[in-house]
Amino acid sequence: MDRKSFLQNSSILAGASILPATSVFAQNLESNGIDKLTDANGQFILQPLPYSNNYLEPYMDEETTHLHYTFHHGGAVKAANTDMEMIRKAMDSKNYESVDYWTKKLSFHFSSHVLHSIFWTNLNNKKTNPTGQLLKDIEKDFGSYERLKTFISHTAKNVDGAGWGILGYQPYSRKLTILQCENHEKLTQWGVVPLLVIDVWEHAYYLKYKNKRADFVDALFNIINWDNVAERLETAKKLS
Repeated sequence: MDRKSFLQNSSILAGASILPATSVFAQNLESNGIDKLTDANGQFILQPLPYSNNYLEPYMDEETTHLHYTFHHGGAVKAANTDMEMIRKAMDSKNYESVDYWTKKLSFHFSSHVLHSIFWTNLNNKKTNPTGQLLKDIEKDFGSYERLKTFISHTAKNVDGAGWGILGYQPYSRKLTILQCENHEKLTQWGVVPLLVIDVWEHAYYLKYKNKRADFVDALFNIINWDNVAERLETAKKLS
């Protein structure tokens, strides 16, 4: 199998587009294509942010946004491409023990690429609240928006080490669910579609908030784009 075929046929790339094509937000991003994780040849790609580095001020500072996106998200993209190349080489040489090693690396780096891509689209420069069907589902599954906010905030703030707080849709139970994700891929639920992700790796907040992770998580609720979360939920329900 040649490199292009391997990349295109890999089931790992099933999530290459993580925003619905009919999404209003996705249409606004069409020129940048941040929702597209790969190019036509299956190479992982990092597209430009859909906004300037100071767009999320004052809740997320300009320098952090630049470093976070360029070097942490961008670094994961480069590493994922290296992982895929090393898997191909290991398969060609029948070095299957090495395949196992690089597959684990790919799980880490590709999950980082997915979650970061969602993270940037989950943010806006104005405060919004859940409305419509999203709010109805939140009230059905959590009791109220305030209860959801408390739940996911506590989850994100208390990740052991580095990781994420995630609001997702579980298609098997047809309910919203909260996940605590260590690193980028641990403690996940198979099948859950991420809708809202809160990055609590130190690189996401340390320049502005120092060691005060809780203050960063609280501040994010001033810039969460709940319209984007609602669009993701609508798409997730169609997929299920």
